[in-house]
Amino acid sequence: MDLVEYLKRKKRLIDEALEKVIPQETDFPQSLHKAMRYALLHGGKRIRPILAMAAYEVVGGTGDGILPYASALELIHTYSLIHDDLPALDNDDYRRGKPTTHKVFGEATAILAGDALLTEAFRLMSTEGPGREVGPRVAIEAIGEISRAAGAAGMIAGQVVDLESEGKQVELPILEFIHTHKTGSLILVCVRTGGLLGGATEVEMEALTRYGKAIGLAFQITDDILDVEGNRIAMGRPPGADVARKKVTYPALLGLGESKRRYNELIAKAIEALELFGDMGEPLREIALYIGKRSA
Repeated sequence: MDLVEYLKRKKRLIDEALEKVIPQETDFPQSLHKAMRYALLHGGKRIRPILAMAAYEVVGGTGDGILPYASALELIHTYSLIHDDLPALDNDDYRRGKPTTHKVFGEATAILAGDALLTEAFRLMSTEGPGREVGPRVAIEAIGEISRAAGAAGMIAGQVVDLESEGKQVELPILEFIHTHKTGSLILVCVRTGGLLGGATEVEMEALTRYGKAIGLAFQITDDILDVEGNRIAMGRPPGADVARKKVTYPALLGLGESKRRYNELIAKAIEALELFGDMGEPLREIALYIGKRSA
């Protein structure tokens, strides 16, 4: 398959859906809506919502029932990036090759824009998600899974432990906790959401879960490696930020060689998990392989 064309086509669908749900810059209060649109609509590969769409289709899902949830997942991801960049957390000046939201609009507006995007995600899923293709029971189940993945049991827990571990010597289990929660939990729930809404069987959900766990950790290991070897122009931010902050990463703890070996092992596990789906699993297989080829 032509992965580049596949990603472009899916990204276009997501971008069109996001444009419809986010207020216009001219809507009052303009400062808030400009900040939301700045963070959400100017850049981003949309890998997380595309994973949800690919998982939805691999189990036989059809139609646009996945779109409100895929869009909501991108809203949640964008909110997390805005907050992650704040001075109180990573204090980043650039994201996706442009100044971070708080650098352009100020810290207070950036915080509120992130809050608004997170809240909008749940409004979108609860009001536009249930419909002809997705019944209320499944919609509520999906919203529950996404809530757990984005909250204190998932992404936020990973963020807290990441902050608390800066400058400290930690063991591998703590590093794995950080990565599987801060990054992996949202990637996993994207895959599981697609399967759930697409009507996956128990066996199919188990396979998708193994795939999602593997690529979620592989994704963050790749980010760790890029912070050492990445190109500033391709990444849209300078490499070496993790080293400067004394963050715990796979290369810092295990070295580059072992980090790459573990990445390859995880991708092999992800691809093996897709054997159940035969040729229908090709988009998910190609996305798994793409993760390690990223330059940003």
